[in-house]
Amino acid sequence: MAAVACAGTVAATEQAAFTPPDAATIEQQWVAANKPYDHARSEILAQTEKVAWQGPMQPDWQRLTAYRTPDWYRDAKFGIFIHWGVYSVPAFKGEWYPRHMYEREGENSDRYRHQIATYGPMPKVGYKDLIPLFKAEHFDPDAWAKLFREAGARYVVPVAEHHDGFAMYDSKLSDWTAVKMGPHRDVIGELAKAIRAQGMKLGLSSHRAEHDWFYEYGRQFDSDVNDPRYAALYGPAHPNKGAKGEDGQDVDWTFVSDAYLNDWLARSAEIVQDYHPDLMYFDWWIGQPRFRGALADFAAFYYNQAAARQQGVVLNYKLNDMRPGTGTLNIERGQAAGIREQPWQTETSVSPDSWGYAEGDTYKSPDEIVQLLADVVSKNGNLLLNIGPKADGTIPDEARGILQAVGQWMHANGDAIYGTRPWQRFGEGPTEVAAGTNQDTKTKPYTADDFRFTMKNGQLYAIEMAWPATKHALIHSIGPTMKVTSVTLLATGKPVPFTQQPDGLHLDLPAQPQGVHVYAYRIALASH
Repeated sequence: MAAVACAGTVAATEQAAFTPPDAATIEQQWVAANKPYDHARSEILAQTEKVAWQGPMQPDWQRLTAYRTPDWYRDAKFGIFIHWGVYSVPAFKGEWYPRHMYEREGENSDRYRHQIATYGPMPKVGYKDLIPLFKAEHFDPDAWAKLFREAGARYVVPVAEHHDGFAMYDSKLSDWTAVKMGPHRDVIGELAKAIRAQGMKLGLSSHRAEHDWFYEYGRQFDSDVNDPRYAALYGPAHPNKGAKGEDGQDVDWTFVSDAYLNDWLARSAEIVQDYHPDLMYFDWWIGQPRFRGALADFAAFYYNQAAARQQGVVLNYKLNDMRPGTGTLNIERGQAAGIREQPWQTETSVSPDSWGYAEGDTYKSPDEIVQLLADVVSKNGNLLLNIGPKADGTIPDEARGILQAVGQWMHANGDAIYGTRPWQRFGEGPTEVAAGTNQDTKTKPYTADDFRFTMKNGQLYAIEMAWPATKHALIHSIGPTMKVTSVTLLATGKPVPFTQQPDGLHLDLPAQPQGVHVYAYRIALASH
């Protein structure tokens, strides 16, 4: 007991001896660390401003409501998200490891203990020391792209930079990139080429807005986050100060400097200038009030430069971060209660617990993924499904198996998904989804009485969420006044006997097809 008390006293003395830097010092160190990139940043910002004011759009939220989601995106329905970076090295509880590895107390302190036990004590060892271990020696972008195409994806969205501040692309604004460190490869550039070679659209995501505060826990004790030599990697690491407003909603009072906003805008624009993505995705913190002006600048720039190339592009945002109609809403790990007038997207991961690869992860079943896809598409949405590759560049077997199973289902049933639009109602059945953000694991299991509907070229598709035990299906929404001429089970390509009765369309089903347990029917209707 005496030894424990002594150790606790020493730790308390060391903590008391450390004085965290003040906000002014933090900002000065960060600005100084980024000074080598001032000229390149200024050039990018000048070009961004020029383009933002020259084209069909302007950086004004009213003018930006002229945006329209391109047809390629509305037709695509299914994309792949990729969370891959230095955080894949520890592979410990996901992509927020670099933040929580500096959190010494609280529910996430297991990351700190894991870091110390595995890699060594702080401040000698920190997140920067994991970069050389991120070798990506088995990374094969062509093989990845082929797998994604076979999975049925029509667009792919790699993370260009996550909250950790390590760019997976070739940047003129940072030395902390995958080109100059770690893999020594332009990961995004290689993926962009491979994805487009497979006929898919390229999306890129930037989570850099959150980098402003991501390493804040490292400010509270003697860690390498406080070493000015690494300020360009760890960022300002300002304290993240949240509070409740008078309406009970979250209000964020975290400090964001003009210098950081300029850097964020320049880095976002650089990605667009160098890789011309068909889709740009931002995480939730761009809704922080200080980003509003810079976000409008970026949106106008992005849309205008795309228009000059006759490229239809998508800008994904979350929550209320953009004015409705100025971009395409993304609901994180969530669903919509009904058909949304504007196209939208949900993103979820093959793992219910993490986005980046983590050892010991659990995985969803292919059935769950396809059921989610059917529900989202019936409500005018797209599904962006995430995987987290390992640090060596291999895709976990569990994730690969899910993609292959989904691909087999899409190959047989894709006619009910691709290019469709919502019907007069999204579906029927007893199961109600848990709508909203971070609700995707709260929906009860679907039953054979649950159907989702889509339309294309005058034909109706009914997707049955499970196979009935009686080999008989009843679709109440297709009443006797709708003249059905034929029903085809897409899984077999064969006709299904049917009768129309006052209570709906009755189907006499064959033996259950093998594979994912979700079944699509093409229902031909007589023209009036």
